[in-house]
Amino acid sequence: MSDHKSADGIVGRGAKEGADMFRDWFQHLTLAPQRGEKSAYVFVMGSMAEILRVFDFHTVFPEINSLQTAVRRVAHEYLNVAEDYGYSPDICGYVKADVGMQLQGGRHPMGTIPKPNLAVYTNACNTYIKWAEIWERFYHVPIFTLDVPGTRAAGGQTWPGQRDFENDKQYVAAQITELIEVCELVSGKKFDIDKLREIMGYANQMTRAWKRVLELNQSTPAVFNALTDGTIYLGMANGFRGTKEGADYFNRLVEEMEYKSAHGLGTVSDEKYRLIFVGVPCYPIFRRFNEMFTEHGGAFISSTYLWFASGGTNLGFEYDLSRPLDSLAEGVLISVREAMDAMFFQERRIIDMVEPYRVDGVVYHPIKSCRTTSTGQADNRRAVLAACDVGSLFIESDMMDKRVVSEAQLKNRIDAFFEGLATRKTMKAVAGQGLDSR
Repeated sequence: MSDHKSADGIVGRGAKEGADMFRDWFQHLTLAPQRGEKSAYVFVMGSMAEILRVFDFHTVFPEINSLQTAVRRVAHEYLNVAEDYGYSPDICGYVKADVGMQLQGGRHPMGTIPKPNLAVYTNACNTYIKWAEIWERFYHVPIFTLDVPGTRAAGGQTWPGQRDFENDKQYVAAQITELIEVCELVSGKKFDIDKLREIMGYANQMTRAWKRVLELNQSTPAVFNALTDGTIYLGMANGFRGTKEGADYFNRLVEEMEYKSAHGLGTVSDEKYRLIFVGVPCYPIFRRFNEMFTEHGGAFISSTYLWFASGGTNLGFEYDLSRPLDSLAEGVLISVREAMDAMFFQERRIIDMVEPYRVDGVVYHPIKSCRTTSTGQADNRRAVLAACDVGSLFIESDMMDKRVVSEAQLKNRIDAFFEGLATRKTMKAVAGQGLDSR
């Protein structure tokens, strides 16, 4: 097969297949009630999909449902319904869009979202607990909180074999046993540990592949756009976690990215600047927001969103299938903790990436309706700039509410950012020539 034919079959495959599979995923959710299938509402940080799939629950992600309304430019319709119902304009846009959708019988641009039979959530985001209580009031369903111990201080992570880690793991393991009992009660099915092993095996394949995909963006040019392509991959990583389809998809995605890396095929036609994105994307003008960077030759090579919205899957932790429940507790503790660290202590990771990923700039994007991901970004920015010779941009908008997104203001700030990057690059080149002439 020639390179041309191979490229036709491989390049762009992940984005196309991901979009097709996700449309099918929403269709399965739409049909679940009439098929008598049960659904569990979960979150991207600690979905517990491995346990829920043992009992054949559909996993429904309200964060994904909400961002899809913004990408399709209809989020304001849902936000208005929730605000008319009494929710403040000043709270999480994801929550309000979900409430607006629930108040309209689950009507969604991608289908109809089924009512929950169960809600499972962690403490990874301070909104999750109150959000689940809304479903409890609406639908009178069981809700289960999984309390995952986080990092006590920056750089203070503990690891397997250390006493504090083992104590935390036992705490998580006891809660997983309780979750299994709840799932048995709600589903009417008995727990099957062999089925859990199979699901965890597929999760291992996905995790291994996701870590490799992220590493491959060290290539120049970058093989995928962490902002746009990355959002598709995140949807797949969450919606298809623990399934053969999900494992196969990510193995094929690695094949595509390996091919692009080997042939020097990038995501931006003329890559000039390599960027890291911190925070949640601006979904109300998602395509245009990205274009304001790519038209300057800016390529997003990584994003903290790819870390925390994958629930810490970026670490590449793999379960030990010979001891599934103990290893699941270990993996949940490490991965959910990583997701929290990616929101609160991300400066060390960014600093460590600057050299191997050849980073030119870091874009910080605090948003109005998510204090969790926005708090501390200014401090993190100062820490990164003190440690690294990179440019930085601090811009504010929102992930859902177009009323607080000003494209003109964003463009002015972004244009000025790239002027600064160009000046920095010129000064470095001149300095390098001066050294060469000695």
